[in-house]
Parts: sequence; C-alpha cells; structure tokens
Amino acid sequence: MGLSGAEGCAECLARGNTWVHLRACLTCGHVGCCDSSRGQHATAHHERSGHPLVRSVEPGETWAWCYEDEVFLRREPC
Repeated sequence: MGLSGAEGCAECLARGNTWVHLRACLTCGHVGCCDSSRGQHATAHHERSGHPLVRSVEPGETWAWCYEDEVFLRREPC
C-alpha cells in the first residue's frame, strides 16, 4: 500500500484502469496517477483542488513537484 493506506490511483481503480507512476498530494494525501498515465489524475486533482504540491510515491524516489511554480523539489541524501 502507498501513502495514507492507498492501494493506487483511486480514479483508475474505480474505472479498472492501470497507471504508470503514482503521486501523492502533500496537502490532503490524495493519490493519483502521473501525467504519463492515461488518466493524469494527480494533475486533475491539482486543477480541481488548487493543492500545489505532490510527491512521488515510487520506492526510492524523494522528489516533489510544485504545479504553481513548475519546479522539482529534491531532498538531498543525508
């Protein structure tokens, strides 16, 4: 399971679709699929909600994306 107990992109799961990668909203925890996925539900969530930041839910990835500033935010290893 991913962030907040999500098993994947809720919208894709409801439609029986698959996704490429998952993104989690840093405001509310919504998990949606990336823009390489058919549904592009992470971006759709941003457009509906105005929540500006998502992070990758992929194992080993520590980056986030700000939709408003169109910038990657990377966490440097300690």
